[in-house]
Amino acid sequence: MTAAPQDIEQSSLSLADRAYAAIQDRLIMLEIPPMAPLDDAELVRTIGVGRTPVREALKRLELDRLVISYPRRGTFATGVDITDLAYISEIREQLEPLAARRAAETAGAVVRTELSRLADDTEQLDVRTLGRSELMRWDLRVHRAIYHAGGNPHLEDTLVRYNNLATRIFCLFLDRMPEFDRHVGEHVGLLRAIAGQDGPAAEHLAREHVLGFEKAVRAII
Repeated sequence: MTAAPQDIEQSSLSLADRAYAAIQDRLIMLEIPPMAPLDDAELVRTIGVGRTPVREALKRLELDRLVISYPRRGTFATGVDITDLAYISEIREQLEPLAARRAAETAGAVVRTELSRLADDTEQLDVRTLGRSELMRWDLRVHRAIYHAGGNPHLEDTLVRYNNLATRIFCLFLDRMPEFDRHVGEHVGLLRAIAGQDGPAAEHLAREHVLGFEKAVRAII
């Protein structure tokens, strides 16, 4: 039986999304180091998809500023430039509080319950025993849950993109940040403010969280 064109298209999109997520994760976690070349054949082999989904994924990642392509040279991971920290923080300082406040004021009961459970799970983490990747993925999970709870897909997409860039900086300096456990712990109060429908508190805590991250990084560079 021949697959319908729509089925083929959906399958292709699924493979491209799979490639995108896998390569994005490696770039954010610095498993693909900054400025390193990306080998299409190696990505095809390790992800288990064809060349077309990988190439589609790389085009999307270039828009995300995670990779850059040069004619006749290939595609490379972008550098982690600390001077970008101020630009990224400037955007996040405005949009993270907005997303947090929206989540507190508009999220439904089911979502608020999920965020409350996430706060409990975060509070019970033994941060000092976690590996870097595990810790960073937890940080991403919390932020993305808040963005999604805000209910604005355009705001969510924008914040995911800039939080990915901030996470690369976080990964780069994590081993030199003596109080990174406090940074992770700040998520608890933020999540509970949202779950408790306290918009002003959620907005304030989100802003302080972003500013605290920038201050912590600048203290060690």
